[in-house]
Amino acid sequence: MNILSIQSWVAYGHVGNASAVFPMQRLGCDVWAIHTVQFSNHTGYGAWKGRVFDGPMIDEIVDGIAQRGVLPRCDGVVSGYMGSADIGTAILSAVARVREANPAATYCCDPVIGDVGTGVFVRPGIAEFMRDKAVPAADVITPNQFELELLSGRPVTRLDDAKAAVARLHTLGPKVVLVTSLITEETPVDAIDLAASDGEGFWRVRTPRLAIAASGAGDAIAALFNLHWKRSGSAAEALGNAAASIYGLLKRTAEAGATEILVVEAQDEFVAPSRRFPVERV
Repeated sequence: MNILSIQSWVAYGHVGNASAVFPMQRLGCDVWAIHTVQFSNHTGYGAWKGRVFDGPMIDEIVDGIAQRGVLPRCDGVVSGYMGSADIGTAILSAVARVREANPAATYCCDPVIGDVGTGVFVRPGIAEFMRDKAVPAADVITPNQFELELLSGRPVTRLDDAKAAVARLHTLGPKVVLVTSLITEETPVDAIDLAASDGEGFWRVRTPRLAIAASGAGDAIAALFNLHWKRSGSAAEALGNAAASIYGLLKRTAEAGATEILVVEAQDEFVAPSRRFPVERV
């Protein structure tokens, strides 16, 4: 399987493509990575070096890939943090070109906008671009709870609220929705939920809450879920596999006291997770 992944890149640490590419490769997927930025480290450190690229550069790289005659072999596109509507437009152009070359290709969009506790952290216009352009173009979307509420226009306090919000997102276009972190009134204080829907069923996985707040986990789970879904055709199976792998990755990171997720050190968790959790239809 070949996946075109268009995301940010950091030299030190693991966010964007630096978080998503290796887990897919470890599972035997060939990843064609295009970077939207090249930074020394992620911006959460408060200081970084590097440059933000633009839409025309992404178009140029896709042109070069197309000239190799390989776009018909591309099975799908994955995107994350976009940075600007200019980059978003280029990503959707790449999706259109891949689909033209291979009608069976799919698009997984991680609609990075913000998070609970921090609110919106992207530039003005990006949230609207995600809602009006990127999400409707996607086959799979992977919002967190904050993004689920923002994109659906519905508050989520109970499980039924989450199901209604996800149903609303299905009406925008995506076939499959993964909610990467979900805390409702039904979620125990020592746990966190992940949920997935394919429009016909809604599934939940509950894992222990870990004392860690590491950047990049969302990028990794989006990539893993999409890859497992493409291989199995099952949102439930993809949810179970991705949740187990991310829990193992974060547990190893927490036990090591690391500030960056241990993508390389914990790589066996992508192939054979050390702990699995029930996938419940709710």
